[in-house]
Amino acid sequence: MIFEVVLADIAKQTDMEAVVNSANANLRFGSGVAGAIHGAAGPELEDYCKPYAPLPLGVALVTPGFNLPNKYVIHTRAAHYFNDDEPEKILEDCVHAVVKSANQHSITSIAIPAIGTGVFKFPKELAASIMAASFRKCSAQPTSLQRVRVCVADPGARQVFAGAFGVE
Repeated sequence: MIFEVVLADIAKQTDMEAVVNSANANLRFGSGVAGAIHGAAGPELEDYCKPYAPLPLGVALVTPGFNLPNKYVIHTRAAHYFNDDEPEKILEDCVHAVVKSANQHSITSIAIPAIGTGVFKFPKELAASIMAASFRKCSAQPTSLQRVRVCVADPGARQVFAGAFGVE
């Protein structure tokens, strides 16, 4: 598995087969990543998601990308760092669920945000460490995923995630 960490808009990753949405429970348009992905995908995405809400913590759901340049959206829901029990385990579950969903759909490339670090208040350093370790663990098993691009919104987050993933 090849890892990249970039300062970029996740909804504009034209060369990725899927984007990962750091979703809210209702799988609706929201702030941050959910807003960017839903805004770019169009209202069809929210309509498609309605029957699957509420999305449980630490699981993943694959939907079409609609107006996004990506074939799929993989939605996953992290825990709120201060309000939910075992947020670290749930973030690890999110990564494993994303990889499992990618494998089920033979997805070879994903763009993923710094899951849970926005409105869910997950500390960036901890999220980066958990995500990197979880992806490494998953890459030790057979997987369809060949390329994982972590998309972040600020240079500080890029530095933290690049360090955790061991990339430039």
